[in-house]
Amino acid sequence: MTAAPRDVEQFYSTAEVVAKLRRLADALETDQPFRIQIAGERVRVPARAQFSIEHERGDGEEEIEFQLKWTLDDAGEDADEATEADDKPVV
Repeated sequence: MTAAPRDVEQFYSTAEVVAKLRRLADALETDQPFRIQIAGERVRVPARAQFSIEHERGDGEEEIEFQLKWTLDDAGEDADEATEADDKPVV
């Protein structure tokens, strides 16, 4: 099943971003999948996702994006690595 296209941007408080980044850092350090809820949708990021940091500048603005990319095939490979934390609410 192919997921529907989606392109959203969600703004969070500093405390919410810190909590999400802390959980992400823990997942990256332990080579575990990561679950996150963005604009009401839960997303499962596989442990083998590629991580990049992007910097853009233009029209009087600058932007830094922390990106995780993976193929849908990669997401299925981590299904066996699910932990109890996957059943808990995500921030």
